[in-house]
Amino acid sequence: MTVRLGLLGAGRIGKVHAKAIAANSGARLIAVADAFPDAAAALAASAGAEVRSVDAIMDASDIDAVLITTPTDLHAAMIERAARAGKAIFCEKPIDLDVARVRSCLAVVAETGAKLMVGFNRRFDPNFAEVRRQIDAGAIGSVEMVSITSRDPGAPPADYIKRSGGIFRDMAIHDFDIARFLLGEEPVTVYASASVLVDPEIGALGDYDSASIVLTTRSGRIAQISNSRRASYGYDQRIEAHGSKGLVSAENVRATNVEVAGADGYRRAQFLHDALHGGLSRGNRGLRRRGGAGRSDLALGRGRSQGAPPGRCRPDLGAGEACRRCGSVIRLRLHGAVTPRQ
Repeated sequence: MTVRLGLLGAGRIGKVHAKAIAANSGARLIAVADAFPDAAAALAASAGAEVRSVDAIMDASDIDAVLITTPTDLHAAMIERAARAGKAIFCEKPIDLDVARVRSCLAVVAETGAKLMVGFNRRFDPNFAEVRRQIDAGAIGSVEMVSITSRDPGAPPADYIKRSGGIFRDMAIHDFDIARFLLGEEPVTVYASASVLVDPEIGALGDYDSASIVLTTRSGRIAQISNSRRASYGYDQRIEAHGSKGLVSAENVRATNVEVAGADGYRRAQFLHDALHGGLSRGNRGLRRRGGAGRSDLALGRGRSQGAPPGRCRPDLGAGEACRRCGSVIRLRLHGAVTPRQ
């Protein structure tokens, strides 16, 4: 089955998704919509798609699912429109910067029975998924501590920072997802410390570019997160889970795995240097390896990542909001029963 897709948003992340669709034999990009006609036309031409309005995409009988890659402040409204139009939905994170708005949007999704996936791609990375598989297999016993390193090669433009919601709700939100993916329990407290060490302009915009976060679950399991908007050596994404019987970790992805040794020592290829293409390619590669779940199943909402139980309000954005109050331990209020990792 070929899934027919409509893309809402032709910006930098929309372009990445268009390339991923083109590389997937189980998907076809039918139409692109964007507030800037030239951007929509350029992306549609490169992908062999049409330019249509948002309304036309929502009403189209030849489109099964939509990808929402617009600015964050449009996500919730577009999810609701797509849900009421009977489309399966993929939306970039976050759904909204306000937790109450997220809940009202999810209520519409539940009411309409729509299929919605939010863009937490890292749990589909083959290496991260293998770490989880080893945990589930009992290789390290009971998980006690999780360490997550997440550093981008460079900071995004100031215009992006202004609308992003800040480092905790834009960048660390992925790490909250992975922490939950590996801990097996929901965090109940969060502590954050943050600074402006990379670019003073980011501080002038009211944001941070460097942060450390500690999440603690009810049983005492701990996740430590290190975030930075700068890593001069490339896209730095590493995870480690320490347990009662051992440790399992995943290292960075390099351009190649070739190692050369000589009189001057050992040399290896650099890490991937593009946060968007590098990070998403890891996730997309994992989706493709999962067969149908990477093609029609996920696009139509039939596939489901392991991790958070379905139908629950995720605390990721709430943790991000709490982190904005740096220097204090904040207790998270969880909505719904706290259930083990599934």
